[in-house]
Amino acid sequence: MVHVLGSRILLRPTDPDRSRAFYGEALGLAVHREFGTGPERGTVYFLGGGFLEVSGRGEEPPSPAVRIWLQVDDAEAAHEELRAKDVTVLRPPEREPWGLVEMWIEDPDGVRIVVVEVPDDHPLRYRP
Repeated sequence: MVHVLGSRILLRPTDPDRSRAFYGEALGLAVHREFGTGPERGTVYFLGGGFLEVSGRGEEPPSPAVRIWLQVDDAEAAHEELRAKDVTVLRPPEREPWGLVEMWIEDPDGVRIVVVEVPDDHPLRYRP
């Protein structure tokens, strides 16, 4: 088995400055590190237990199959905050049949992001 020491999601946005504004300002993700110079420089953001790297420039938006999962404490509060920042909300928070509260947003290139709240009574909160 491969011994994985770290991981991150890599995005090559069509407009790097616009994407950095989205992830850094609208979503408020903290910067882990930056590298390079100019508009295509790299910015690596903290994603809870992982990282998101926005670097380079893509000729086309990422595949519609790409999805990002972000867990938050309070999906309704996140909804209000993101709406106030003009983030595109595809669907407001709803409790799903599987018990999670999920809201869907998208980044400037159309990457779909599910913002998830794990309620106190959800089985993910308990270990057997």
